Amino acid sequence: AGADKRRVNSKEELRRLFQFTNQFHADELPTKASIDKLDKLRFRDFLRDVHKQEYPDSPDELTRLLQNMNLATDDGWLNLAGVLLFAEQPEWIVPQFVVKAIRYPGNKIHATDYLDTEDFSGPLPKLFEGALAFVMRNLHKIQAGRGVNAPGTPEIPEAVFEELLVNALVHRDYLVSAPIRLFVFDNRIEIISPGHLPNNLTVDKIRAGNSNIRNPILVSYVAKGLLPYHGLGSGIKRALEKWPTIDFTDDHDGCLFTATVHRKPVEELDLVDKGAIKMQDAPLKASLSDLQVQLLDFIRSNRTVSYDELADMTQRDRTTVMRNIGKLKDAGILWRVGSKKTGHWEVIE
Repeated sequence: AGADKRRVNSKEELRRLFQFTNQFHADELPTKASIDKLDKLRFRDFLRDVHKQEYPDSPDELTRLLQNMNLATDDGWLNLAGVLLFAEQPEWIVPQFVVKAIRYPGNKIHATDYLDTEDFSGPLPKLFEGALAFVMRNLHKIQAGRGVNAPGTPEIPEAVFEELLVNALVHRDYLVSAPIRLFVFDNRIEIISPGHLPNNLTVDKIRAGNSNIRNPILVSYVAKGLLPYHGLGSGIKRALEKWPTIDFTDDHDGCLFTATVHRKPVEELDLVDKGAIKMQDAPLKASLSDLQVQLLDFIRSNRTVSYDELADMTQRDRTTVMRNIGKLKDAGILWRVGSKKTGHWEVIE
């Protein structure tokens, strides 16, 4: 065990030494993806909008261009940055680099109970948009001095999560094969990134605006507008300016970095008027289709009913049932609590 431990440590030390001496960065790593895995439309739009350049005519020209742009290796494979930014399905090539999001009831992690869950995959801009939308839909809306009928504003400014999610996606350690995890609890939101702070960085230093580039290719492309990025080291400071109650935990043993955004107790929030919510929902409920009303009735009488049973009861195919259940969930009328196998439905009256 002693020798094993020494070997693991030395491997980690070697990796850090390479990164420290700027000889090696994870986003340069070769992948097994050839250039035909490129999302041609995404890359074409980027070339046109940022570089005012046309998409190359031949595969050879495309390969040369990708190599010159630091997105492909010398032997013509996409590197990790190329895959994460411009591949059509990055999750098929590097399935571990996704975002897994869960909204738990209460303030603890549960094995089976959750109110909302979604996995996000795709290129970094798509990961960012999905993860941000997940957080925002799970925050309370407050009045913030607006009129009764004005739409509420989120309890925590959206810009806080923009900064923290960009930070997680761009600065995480891509040598660690693990997803970014996003947990929403009643009293906090946690964004957990693989990899502790690099080299000599500490939590105090990043709070002060210091930074260390772990993935320079990703940073250079994100700075060209692929994500809302406002310069090196400023993200954490900007998030703290907008919402000071954020804690950062640098876990060297677990190889994780966690940003914890604390929520105010719901009693202290000036929530959007409940009456106004009911008024907003009234036309929505009035506009439910006969099938959706029928589905809700069946679910009220059996909260563990399956899609197949609902299809049977309504004499519709499973796809139609799933599509309509999806609409009811999007409208906030229906929640799924727990897993597909052991969970149950909640109708929000």
